[in-house]
Amino acid sequence: MIRHISIILFLAFFSGLYAQKPNVIPSRSNAQKQDSIINSKNLNTHKTDSVKKPRILKEWTLSADYSEEVNIPIDTVFSLSNRFKIADKYSPVNATLGNYGLPFYQVNFFDRITDPDKFLYAYYYPFMHLPSNALFMNTQVPYTELDWSFAGPAATSEQTFRVRHSQNVNRFINFGLIYDIIYSLGQYNYQRSEDKTFTFYSSYTGDKYKLYLSAGINNLLSYENGGITDKTQLNHSNTLQIPVALGSLDVASSTVKNRNLLLVQRYTFESTPKTKADSTSHKRSGFFGLSGTFSQIFIIESNVRTYHDSYPTSGFYDTILVTHNITYDSIYSRSIKNTVRFDFSTDETRKFTLGGGVGIRNEISRYYYIIPTHYTLSNNSSALNESSNVLIGRLYNNIGDKFRWLATGELYSTGYRAGDFSLNGEISKSFDFKKGRASWLITGSIKNTQPSIWYDHWGSNNFEWDNNFKKEFRVDLGTVFSYPARKFEFKFNYAIIKNYTDFGPDTLPSQYSGGLSVAAISVKKEIRVWKFHLASDVIIQKSTNSNILDLPLVAFRSAGYFEHLFRFKSTGGKLNTQLGVDVTYNTLYQAYNYMPATGRFFRQENVTTGDYPFINVFLNFKIKRTRVFIMFDHANAGLHGNNYDMVPLYPINTRMLRYGFSWTFYD
Repeated sequence: MIRHISIILFLAFFSGLYAQKPNVIPSRSNAQKQDSIINSKNLNTHKTDSVKKPRILKEWTLSADYSEEVNIPIDTVFSLSNRFKIADKYSPVNATLGNYGLPFYQVNFFDRITDPDKFLYAYYYPFMHLPSNALFMNTQVPYTELDWSFAGPAATSEQTFRVRHSQNVNRFINFGLIYDIIYSLGQYNYQRSEDKTFTFYSSYTGDKYKLYLSAGINNLLSYENGGITDKTQLNHSNTLQIPVALGSLDVASSTVKNRNLLLVQRYTFESTPKTKADSTSHKRSGFFGLSGTFSQIFIIESNVRTYHDSYPTSGFYDTILVTHNITYDSIYSRSIKNTVRFDFSTDETRKFTLGGGVGIRNEISRYYYIIPTHYTLSNNSSALNESSNVLIGRLYNNIGDKFRWLATGELYSTGYRAGDFSLNGEISKSFDFKKGRASWLITGSIKNTQPSIWYDHWGSNNFEWDNNFKKEFRVDLGTVFSYPARKFEFKFNYAIIKNYTDFGPDTLPSQYSGGLSVAAISVKKEIRVWKFHLASDVIIQKSTNSNILDLPLVAFRSAGYFEHLFRFKSTGGKLNTQLGVDVTYNTLYQAYNYMPATGRFFRQENVTTGDYPFINVFLNFKIKRTRVFIMFDHANAGLHGNNYDMVPLYPINTRMLRYGFSWTFYD
């Protein structure tokens, strides 16, 4: 761990030396530089000349079909910097195994990962660098970010570390990297997590030719303790002395390893721009200024999950299929997806813009798993080779800069998933108010999806199944109203699902053939009175069949804090501070339990969790570009009983002091 961090700091130091070379900029305070560099669009004017300030131009990801750039804001916001966990930025309330870096699932049903191709790492997804969440940047100055946090005494400590660097070679070519580490020993025995994820990305954004490249390496190690054996022992002063289901003889652990590569190439040909003599208009000639883009999208991804248990006969598992000596399970998948598509659009400088596209994708997949030969010391293996051809389409229309509709679709025409389809639509409208622009988005989708192949086939030392599940049919409707100037967002989601597929109380795959409906309302709002703030995320959700899908009626995360800016006249310095309390809570429900051997959360009917507030007390402060936090994590431990498990028998860490910083530099 220390060796990795030392290497990263060494690299960051030299990138920092490069990043801090003097620029031709009038002398100003660092705080003023920051405000003008990030997303600045102005020039510094002088009586005799003007100097263009270097700046970070933009950061973006790619749309779900990789056909267009989706701009995202650069994270330099000071507010609530104590919320450092990547998982919480993806969804505000999560059910965890107690230790950060271990598998978890989102409490909000509509935030959960349901893509069949992401089955093996669905409970790690926010930690990972993948083609579907690849980031890109365009910057005139090298950008470097360092994030670090530490918590707890040495024997049960938790550390997180991130280094990110991005810079342009010229105005077209950018490259960057991100390296994340989560290393947490945990307060209970055999629950260590060690997640190391890395991505290298690059982009070329010319006028006609564009290229996006992203390569990811994700290694996630989780020690498995099976949960504690007796919840009444949580009153014990030393958490390491509380017995766990998979003890010292088992030394059980699971690993997930992912390797991926994304390569997107786009070439655009368009009509020649024409300029009127009396106008600055640059509308393109031809039929509505029509332009076309040929794209090639190549994705290769491999996944391996292993499970190791040194003592299979401990009694935790009642079935042993391969060997009584040692468990070493392994399943493997690899997919290659190659897409060729053509997109067209009319002149985007016109008020009315129409665009669309068609394409075809070929998918080749390979799956490997063990076929147990029962109660012997040998086993056979099976490799499944599947391929599919997918027709894809897209159509959109922009009217001005305030109204847009978009429709996309996919149809699996041949292969293992033949008959799968998805139709997605959205309508967006913007409104200008005195305080700024608000947006209203309406979404809808219809999907017919074959569940992951791992629901049908599995083989290991403790489990085997061979199913033939039906396709899951799902209709989703939703709407989002967002008003950033008022720090307000409202979401409504509704889904109708037939053949809902998950893992049942027997820890085996299960499919409910009846209809199931789920509705959820999410509200995000920050209220400010003088220097007092209340920032809240509230989720209200309900399913029509709690025996198949139980959800907490209410879940929220809310932070109340006092913010003050200290100004030092003698030095011209500024110190921004926040002091407050962060509370996470959900009502009682029958939460999923966890099976280490399969790495899956499954339904259980005996235990309810929730009705317990997790309270953090924090102090945040910011000096120039450095954000620092100090926090008492789970400060109320022992004050509200011992029901502080979000997954049955996997208690959350007790009270500990946590601190960390985030430092960015880009000039």
